[in-house]
Amino acid sequence: MTTNSIQQYLGAIHIHSKHSDGTGDINSISKAAKKAGLDWIIITDHNNLDIEEGFYNGVCVIKGEEISPSQSNHYIALGIKNLINPNDDIQKIVDEVRIQNGFGFAAHPDEKDNRKHKNLPIKWTNKSIIPDGIEIWNWFSDWADNYDESNIFTIAYSYFFRHKLILGPNKDTLLWWDKLNKEKKEIVPAIGGCDAHALKISKYILPITIFPYECHFKSLNNIINLKDYLPEDFQKSKNLILKAIKQGQNIIINRQISSIIPKIHINNGIKSVSCGEKIELTPNTVLNITLKGNCRIKIILDGEEIHNTTNTNNLSLKLSKKGKYRIEGFFKNQPYFYSNPIIVN
Repeated sequence: MTTNSIQQYLGAIHIHSKHSDGTGDINSISKAAKKAGLDWIIITDHNNLDIEEGFYNGVCVIKGEEISPSQSNHYIALGIKNLINPNDDIQKIVDEVRIQNGFGFAAHPDEKDNRKHKNLPIKWTNKSIIPDGIEIWNWFSDWADNYDESNIFTIAYSYFFRHKLILGPNKDTLLWWDKLNKEKKEIVPAIGGCDAHALKISKYILPITIFPYECHFKSLNNIINLKDYLPEDFQKSKNLILKAIKQGQNIIINRQISSIIPKIHINNGIKSVSCGEKIELTPNTVLNITLKGNCRIKIILDGEEIHNTTNTNNLSLKLSKKGKYRIEGFFKNQPYFYSNPIIVN
């Protein structure tokens, strides 16, 4: 998939295997990813790094750790080599990831308190502790926040119409993300997480799996933008993918809405850049967004909405201000995509 000589690769982050509380092994998970059209996945088992990385079934499989204290402050650590103690306080966890030359994302930081089931939310409890990045949208948490087990009818609805329970990123999470980006010189990157487990529930008449891996892999994905093709060498591919995620060179896309990948770039008459990159402001600086279907597009500058247009598939907006620009897309008021910022200096 190519746009303006940029190669785009589709993947999924935040996946659990049999090494923690998932139900699949690396072969079945990678097969599901391949069937879902993914190029890469990142498996992040709770407090575990036992998965063997590599290419499986044509998919680049990378491992990280979801460092998981028992009550709160889960942290998705990428690029680390050694397990990190989940019993440490969260600032120590963030620091230890950096000591290992890794980077991390606050996982599902704003799960709802008023859930209609027994599973308690796991939140990021102290937002004065700054992670390297934020999981702004977690698919399973979004579903769980709206899952109602009050009676057999609400349970059945939550299963058969599970995608209708998805509402999009928590507003408090977006506000926190924008605040951090406004305060910091560099980009605070965001990811979307599947939080895939393929959990099997057997307490009903027939055992069911709410989100099988393939189903989950067709939900919330991350598209990374690279200047060149992924090489056949695993370590080189892994390094390129992790570098892109660390720099925010990804767009978060809800494939339940559409599999059409938005093309986003800013051109100043001299060069063109995409998400996670920087560009100088000139009199000819234009933000371009291209889609193959109509949707509502919001443009956010330093946390403030500056443009909102409906039913368009091609938007060009001349820019006159410096700052961090990010884009949100909606189809029939359903959340479709969220880009990482582009810095205009």
